[in-house]
Amino acid sequence: MLNKLSGQPESYEKKALYKFGRTLGAGTYGIVREAESQDGKVAVKIILKKNVRGNEDMVYDELKMLQKLTHPHIVSFVDWFESKDKFYIVTQLATGGELFDRICDYGKFTEKDASQTIRQVLDAVNYLHKRNIVHRDLKPENLLYLTREADSQLVLADFGIAKMLDSPSEVLTSMAGSFGYAAPEVMLKQGHGKAVDMWSLGVITYTLLCGYSPFRSENLTDLIEECRAGRIIFHERYWKDVSQDAKDFILTMLQADPTKRVTSEEALKHEWLTGESASDRDLLPEIRAYIARARLRRGIEIVKLANRIEALKMHDEGEEGEDDIPSPVAMAEAEGEGDSTSGSNGESSPGHAKKKSLSSKIRGGAIFREVVLAKVREAKDNEEREKVEREAREKAAHA
Repeated sequence: MLNKLSGQPESYEKKALYKFGRTLGAGTYGIVREAESQDGKVAVKIILKKNVRGNEDMVYDELKMLQKLTHPHIVSFVDWFESKDKFYIVTQLATGGELFDRICDYGKFTEKDASQTIRQVLDAVNYLHKRNIVHRDLKPENLLYLTREADSQLVLADFGIAKMLDSPSEVLTSMAGSFGYAAPEVMLKQGHGKAVDMWSLGVITYTLLCGYSPFRSENLTDLIEECRAGRIIFHERYWKDVSQDAKDFILTMLQADPTKRVTSEEALKHEWLTGESASDRDLLPEIRAYIARARLRRGIEIVKLANRIEALKMHDEGEEGEDDIPSPVAMAEAEGEGDSTSGSNGESSPGHAKKKSLSSKIRGGAIFREVVLAKVREAKDNEEREKVEREAREKAAHA
């Protein structure tokens, strides 16, 4: 009754079942937070309604899709509810870490281990493709281990831009995917389908085996040209002890022409996935070097994360009495301290008053300037991206 009087939707009463904890990440439309429920810890994706206004179907499609998925290598749907201004999607919480971070904890990681890791991902992708679902954002950050146990399952997460096709031949035209993992047909806006997932998986497999990406361009123009050319180089220094089967497997996926790319069903039959031809060479030194390079960019990523939350303006415009969304400053502080400024119940920690004062100073200082600069750079990047895409399409049309 109180919810109705306050204008809250009926499902809003479910929010009381969850005690919010640390922030796990942020995306275009919202953030993901850890929460405690009566059945244990879960992940809660919080989406601000005003940021999907006119595109609410995108959220409902994700909900409908997640509820239909049951697979050991796909994160499980738990529940959903909404408030006046937010959607909440509750899923299984994966606490075992991202793919590459977890691998670095191993004492040894061989090509044989890599083949079995990729097989788990491919099993999940094949399950989706059989149901005419394209994930469209396969990358190491979306491959998570459920627990810290050595035998933990690897699961595929984040279905925010996944699409359920009306038919196997339906062509999608919207931009999707992440820089470095998106297939050439996506970047060129030529229309795409399930084959984009196979391209992304090819990039992941290549990187897993040598510690660097097959495409190393820093800007969109060069990256598009690299991908379109389709020249995959296996440098002798890093690949001499990797099996030919592994290289063949990668080449079947990294075909610039999507019609020539292997399907998930065909890929599952590849000999490399049996692990019989894979070598026992330890891949950890290269993978650790890859992680070290990635962490050099961590500071920039923190600013981007703060920028996304600042742009969402979720931390000052929530419903009265809510503490769903931390401020960008709190995010940066939490990153620097290795812990969240919120407790497991989402309430402020004892040192909150002091931090609030500090936050006010920081808000007017370096982090605030970085956020503003990041916004300017983002606007310029978007303008440059549109120009590059236009030129690339014109070049492709005349090729």
